[in-house]
Amino acid sequence: MVSFSVLDFAIVIFFFVSVLGFGFYFGRRTKDEAEDYLLSGRKVGLFLFILTNVSTWYGGILGVGEFTYRYGLMSWFTQGFPYYVFAFLFAIFFAKKIRKASLFTIPDKLTQVYDKRVGITSALIVFVLVSPAPYLLMTANLISLMLGTGIIISLIIGVLLSIAYQFKGGFRSDIYADIIQFFVMFGGFIIVVIIAVSDFGGIKFLANNLPAKHLQLTGGASPTFIIVWFLIALWTFADPGFHQRCYAAKDGKTAAIGIIISIFFFALFDFLTTTTGLYARAVLPGLKNPVLSYPLFAEKILGEGIKGIFYAAMFATIMSTLNSFYFLSATTISRDFIYRLRKKSGEEKLKLYAVYGLLISGVLSIVLAYLVPSVIEIWYTIGSFCIPGIILPVISAYYIKLKIDNRILLIEMISAIALSVSWFFVRQEYYLATKIISDIEPMIVGLTGAALIHLYGMYVKRFSFEEAKV
Repeated sequence: MVSFSVLDFAIVIFFFVSVLGFGFYFGRRTKDEAEDYLLSGRKVGLFLFILTNVSTWYGGILGVGEFTYRYGLMSWFTQGFPYYVFAFLFAIFFAKKIRKASLFTIPDKLTQVYDKRVGITSALIVFVLVSPAPYLLMTANLISLMLGTGIIISLIIGVLLSIAYQFKGGFRSDIYADIIQFFVMFGGFIIVVIIAVSDFGGIKFLANNLPAKHLQLTGGASPTFIIVWFLIALWTFADPGFHQRCYAAKDGKTAAIGIIISIFFFALFDFLTTTTGLYARAVLPGLKNPVLSYPLFAEKILGEGIKGIFYAAMFATIMSTLNSFYFLSATTISRDFIYRLRKKSGEEKLKLYAVYGLLISGVLSIVLAYLVPSVIEIWYTIGSFCIPGIILPVISAYYIKLKIDNRILLIEMISAIALSVSWFFVRQEYYLATKIISDIEPMIVGLTGAALIHLYGMYVKRFSFEEAKV
């Protein structure tokens, strides 16, 4: 537990009250209709689109701190740069198409283009990808630091603070809560960077107090390690949050321009968080638990009141993503499982199903966060296993020339995940036996399998087409 003054506590509590107040107040206008509850009536303008898009992109703040502490600039090179590239490509090639489709979820689109089995399978993958568990774990760690509560109590508090206002207000509550969180997260990290530079000096201080590899883009990591993190960034194309916000935008132009403008804010916030992480490593070498590098750095350099602002910024960064992932998870449960599996289910019940989804997701995230207490491990495992099974199906759903037979696509999705999981265990078993096996990451195996099966599907489609012409 860190030392907190009454003023620090008051600032953090005021932040929580403001977020809850915004969420409940603006959520009052939400109607029970599916489009209004799940997508704020598809009327989200450019300003709100940018604020919610940026704030929800950065939930893994303690993971970023841990990554930067361990590897330096490689954190930005793997967690920032590739996402700018893929976010830009998403804006150019997908945003308008997604808005024009006017659906609710990724599985909606895959069901429309392929079939129900593909839709349900993709829903399972999306449900795992939008697990709030990593972000709940980080929230609980901060709550535990502040209050000295055990992990279970901290996890429960984190859930309640994240979903309470969504029961009534749905996606509209989520968006307006993000407004507060956007300004708090940027403000807090700007302040800590200014203080760090003022107290310790600039680049020269970092160069003299950091390991040499920390100031190298690759950090001395193996090429395959770097490649896998770049491949994980491919998930931008199948990011349920990007798709959700494009569906909710007032038009396709708003979605495309909103994402492009968001990239500039992504880069700014990456600069702030990476700089903070580098100073934490320089000032506090030898931390046993680098996941707490940001909070412990704050304890070292920030005075009364300022520390409360920085903690509010960390909470804002995490919880803006946590509340969004809870709602995405609830939408998946309601729209892609309950609604799709109940034959006589109507859209008028989607709000009720989403409420069930919030409750189910809350319980599941507590269990997972308790069982797997490592943020990076959760990210890396989920990404490596699931992304190979969803990337090509999503791309092919919007670019019909890449569409393949339903059965072959289903085999591709299942095989890609099975290959990734299988290779994970093979690699664990023989990790020390041969460098070749240890250097090949599970995600590479899964993506390779998916690509080969998809190419086969395209060949079969072309062969069938040529045969039909004859």
